[in-house]
Amino acid sequence: MSDEPLVLGIETSCDETGVGIVRGQTLLVDTVASSVEEHARFGGVVPEVASRAHLEAMVPTIERACREAGVRLRDLDAISVTAGPGLAGALLVGVASAKALALALGTPIYGVNHLASHVAVDIVEHGPLPEPTMAMLVSGGHSSLLLVPDVTNDVRSLGSTMDDAAGEAFDKVARVLGLPFPGGPHVDRAAREGNRIAIDFPRGLTTGRDMERHRFDFSFSGLKTAVARWVETRQRAGEAVPVADVAASFQEAVVDVLTRKALLACKEHDVDHLLIGGGVAANSRLRALAEERCAKAGVTLRVPRPGLCTDNGAMVAALGAQMVSKGRDPSDLGLPTDSSMPVTLVQA
Repeated sequence: MSDEPLVLGIETSCDETGVGIVRGQTLLVDTVASSVEEHARFGGVVPEVASRAHLEAMVPTIERACREAGVRLRDLDAISVTAGPGLAGALLVGVASAKALALALGTPIYGVNHLASHVAVDIVEHGPLPEPTMAMLVSGGHSSLLLVPDVTNDVRSLGSTMDDAAGEAFDKVARVLGLPFPGGPHVDRAAREGNRIAIDFPRGLTTGRDMERHRFDFSFSGLKTAVARWVETRQRAGEAVPVADVAASFQEAVVDVLTRKALLACKEHDVDHLLIGGGVAANSRLRALAEERCAKAGVTLRVPRPGLCTDNGAMVAALGAQMVSKGRDPSDLGLPTDSSMPVTLVQA
């Protein structure tokens, strides 16, 4: 029997009910029940709909994960669950479920940070994280640059989004272009047929003064507005909107800023590994440009496969397994949820 910890992870921070099982650094199963189709008609995630979907999906998803992994609940060494940040009601469903399991099984529980989990998940694909690692997390709710000496208890924020996160900007621009929700994959797909330099959209927080005050922060609200105004001007003039060119030019503006600041952070903090995580890390142009610029800078790039970039239970289980392996104390059974949990707080 393996001495490596067997950990079940539960993720319910938004609209994905994710359950993953990890043994040490090996992913056994990653099961996801998504409610994205229920939100699509509203053009965004509806918190109450998400919470109800989690309630309905939780038990079947846990049962499916255990069945596919060939694991019994009583074999688990720990339960790991996202305690924040995220939608308050959605988090409550996941944490309450994890507490019930931990109490019934007499198993330790770890309430962990959603963002730190996005960093930890790469361990199950590419092995142990170098310490320190530079991590850039880009998703619908977050755009963050993190210095990570130890993913289990030492995550330092270098910069974050000041308004719209990258993923949120993708969703809003998709809506302007008449593309479906969620916008990221559809903008990415449309951009492949477009010209990245057709339109010179602004790069937020990259001017001289901005780089002094907000060196590693991000802002995509102005970019989103610039795209909307450009499209509106064409429409008022009765001209066709070149969707592919707009998508490609917008996408290039986003990934240019993200990769430029990430590599600058690596250089200034003398870190030679960059990890990119979060839903936007699945974007094909971000991956390509990051790979190109990292190669030139002598920085090793680590990006999980697309299925592990979006919210999932595997990432929560991966962080929980690291907690157990490094001897971190479990959370109290009365652990709270925190919808605005800071990234520097790895464990609740």
